[in-house]
Amino acid sequence: MKIAFTTKGAKWDAQMDTRFGRAQFILLYDDSTDSFTSIDNSAVENVAHGAGPQTAQKLFDLKPNVLITGNGPGGNAATVLTKAGLKIYIGAGDMTVRQAYEAYKQGELKAF
Repeated sequence: MKIAFTTKGAKWDAQMDTRFGRAQFILLYDDSTDSFTSIDNSAVENVAHGAGPQTAQKLFDLKPNVLITGNGPGGNAATVLTKAGLKIYIGAGDMTVRQAYEAYKQGELKAF
């Protein structure tokens, strides 16, 4: 299974980013191979409109099964991601990626 995290860094111990669309990085963890891929998402930082859909497009390309984030995606991005079958979990904004992963495994994050 592939899990995407919105983060402020490219490492397992990076702080989660509460934002979806303007998250600095997307960290993709593949639990079947225990491997990470880091995607720099900073290009959308200064986009006036459409950061959420642009980040959602990156997720489509990465094909994760699960998204773990802080506050969740906004309206348009949330609708598209949900219809695409992506399971979204929120409430990880004050955690590191490692802590968010453990909270997800323990069922402690809120389904979006």
